[in-house]
Amino acid sequence: MLKTTFLGIELENCLMNASGVHCMSVQELNELAGSAAGAFVTKTATRDYRAGNPEPRYYDTKLGSINSMGLPNNGFDYYLDYVLERQKQGAKLQFLSVTGMSYEENIGLLKKIQESDYEGVTEFNLSCPNVPGKPQIAYDFDLTEKLLAEVFSFFTKPLGVKLPPYFDIAHFDAMAEILNKFPLTYVNSVNSIGNGLCIDLDKEEVVIKPKGGFGGIGGEYIKPTALANVRAFRQRLNKDIKIIGTGGVTNGRDVFEHILCGADLVQVGTILHQEGVGVFERLSAELEEVMRGKGYSSIEDFKGKLKTLD
Repeated sequence: MLKTTFLGIELENCLMNASGVHCMSVQELNELAGSAAGAFVTKTATRDYRAGNPEPRYYDTKLGSINSMGLPNNGFDYYLDYVLERQKQGAKLQFLSVTGMSYEENIGLLKKIQESDYEGVTEFNLSCPNVPGKPQIAYDFDLTEKLLAEVFSFFTKPLGVKLPPYFDIAHFDAMAEILNKFPLTYVNSVNSIGNGLCIDLDKEEVVIKPKGGFGGIGGEYIKPTALANVRAFRQRLNKDIKIIGTGGVTNGRDVFEHILCGADLVQVGTILHQEGVGVFERLSAELEEVMRGKGYSSIEDFKGKLKTLD
């Protein structure tokens, strides 16, 4: 009932981790690979190892989370070696997430992937909101177009982009127009909502240390924004560009809603951090229960078929 296909590969279900959650080390990646998730993605890799921002940099709230991790990761070579080794095993579909700390580093990383034996999917993260002094690429439309034009002058492997949330219809229109110019495999919407602020009222202070307490918001808070972005891009993007929905998933109904808006796959972050990899089994069972209750036997029966009011 939950089986779906992505790039012609059959997956047990549509669920994945969101990059940044439970995917830093080989041990965590192996746990994802052995979980009930249909696919998984690595930690977003930069060229070199990064320790990330000072702690505390993550905090769970009643309705989600706030973080300013600062892209901690073990460096590009660590994750490329991992996916190449797993590739030999013909294992679960895997995504290699990358981002550069400069324009030139972005190009360099993608050239390394192109020249490697890696055959999986690459997720190009254009939307990390938590690196001090580094604005999100995908909020600069001209730079995004320039960067993708150069990337696709040499890159021929499956490539998707991870986007920040947009809040203006004109921005959906403008970004979709840019993305439709390129042979993208998919678009991932959304990354966390950048620069939120949570307060410990008892202490009268912020709850995370970096950036004066400002950080990316995830969890239940962001579901309406995530659904809106999935829906808006599904309505605007070329049909051959897939969509991965990310944001606000805590139960099977949330997964269903993402798919109803047009998501082909659904990533989970905050709830994975809180519950561990067992969450994929729970979400799968809950999604199946929702589908049975509605008389659906396949995800394709309702994908992208959200109704509007006349």
